[in-house]
Amino acid sequence: MKKIPYLIFSLSLFSLSIATAQTKKTTTAQPKAYPAEVARPKLVVGLVVDQMRWDYLYRYYNRYTNGGFKRLVNEGFSVENTFIPYTPTYTACGHTCIYTGSVPAIHGIIGNDWYDPETKKNMYCTEDTTVVTVGSTPSTEGQMSPKNMLTSTITDELRLATNFRGKVIGISLKDRGSILPAGHAANAAYWYQGTTGNWITSSYYMKEVPTWIADYNKLKLANKFYAKNWETLYPINTYVNSTADEKAYEGKTSTFPHMLTQNIDKNFDAIRSTPYGNTITLDLAKLAVLSEDLGQDNITDFLAVSCSATDYVGHGYGPNSIEAEDTYLRLDKDLEEFLNYLDKKVGKGNYTIFLTADHGAAHVPGFMAENKIPAGVVSDRDIASKLNTFLNEKFKVNNIVLKSMNNQIIFDHDKTDNGTVSFDVIKAASIEFLKRMDGFANVVDISRIAQATIPEIQKKMITNGYNARRSGDLYYILNPNWFNGGSTGTTHGNWNPYDAHIPLVFMGWGIKQGASNKTHYMTDISATVAALLHIQMPNGCVGEPITEITNK
Repeated sequence: MKKIPYLIFSLSLFSLSIATAQTKKTTTAQPKAYPAEVARPKLVVGLVVDQMRWDYLYRYYNRYTNGGFKRLVNEGFSVENTFIPYTPTYTACGHTCIYTGSVPAIHGIIGNDWYDPETKKNMYCTEDTTVVTVGSTPSTEGQMSPKNMLTSTITDELRLATNFRGKVIGISLKDRGSILPAGHAANAAYWYQGTTGNWITSSYYMKEVPTWIADYNKLKLANKFYAKNWETLYPINTYVNSTADEKAYEGKTSTFPHMLTQNIDKNFDAIRSTPYGNTITLDLAKLAVLSEDLGQDNITDFLAVSCSATDYVGHGYGPNSIEAEDTYLRLDKDLEEFLNYLDKKVGKGNYTIFLTADHGAAHVPGFMAENKIPAGVVSDRDIASKLNTFLNEKFKVNNIVLKSMNNQIIFDHDKTDNGTVSFDVIKAASIEFLKRMDGFANVVDISRIAQATIPEIQKKMITNGYNARRSGDLYYILNPNWFNGGSTGTTHGNWNPYDAHIPLVFMGWGIKQGASNKTHYMTDISATVAALLHIQMPNGCVGEPITEITNK
């Protein structure tokens, strides 16, 4: 019994030592230091080069400066195997897909134009007759808005995530290249009016353009470049990546120098088809950064820019022309100046930029024939006319085909429901007739695409491009390097890699240096930006973040 007090004393000391140790541990341990706020770049710049085939990154690489395309590829991360996941591959669809992460089946922009079966009218992708031109005289050029786009964009989601404090501005020669990327909730979208040489917008965005736009319009900078004419940047005999200067299959006068002085104060629209169209676009983009204080605080802003002159030049002369090569060499220099400006104004490392394209382009069929490679053209008007004649003779139905457009056949459903012959029989007969036409590889009933015996990639791309409210009834697939067009110049729109394989390079804040040949899709771009910014992805997004590009 005498040992009990000693035991109690020992236990008390033990308890005291534990308490003391715990107190010491509590007072000496350092609390974890968590970030005070979510880390984001000050500015995101989306740069879409209209009609830039993926191979242009490397076709002219040896002639690029160190500060333009080379800088992006070598300082940034190039996602080398990026594809468009739908067809047809057109400008409006591409710009919409990049910024929504969605496909035409969901976002609704199925082409630059389409036939609306509900209104029985042709519809332009950004057409909006409820708004008026702002920044110039009234015209249909300004009656534009994003209302036909059914989903949100990554730019919309940035506006929502910042409670509309982050600014979003879109700039492009083309209305669709500016409006669709900027989204529904943009502060502004500006596009070029060819009749006046003004940069305009619509009453969807504002009642009047800001002073900096109005002052810029007074300069009429197109005249400055017209006075220079268009001569090659380097001696013409050094353009070894192109064919001869004069080719009959190029769509416009193809001899350098291209004389432009006759356009001064007369034809402001002509600058679109010269590399100077890109110059004035990026010049306005720099002015927007300055005038709107983009990237000057900790709330992320977004500048969506589309360089469209490459598309106009590409359509006119083709991928193997000296004009195309010179345009990309000049764009490279313009891009170098633009990146240097961002470094100075926003700060190197404070902005994230991605460069991609809305689609590629096929080689000119005349060029391909010259080199014994299969190619050809078809005509929508010819397709519709011949099919109507065949169906009239077979079923006694007159002009039942309303349109052939966007690789689709659109029937007059009022006439297909006539009780004498079923629509299924008409479609089946049409498919067999069209498959016998020159250049046609296959024709499918879009409503029964799952049963079509075509490669899975074509099936997937046609399905993704089909919108039940806006698309046609049959889809025709052409042979490789066949397209809807004329005997000169080129175009795009098909599933093939020359149209669907696009460049995608990220650089700047949060991006590591490197490259990947893993397959990704255009739909992944907005999902990647959303992950980078820690914001919600667009509400129709079907893409996935490209995780290998980040520093984390």
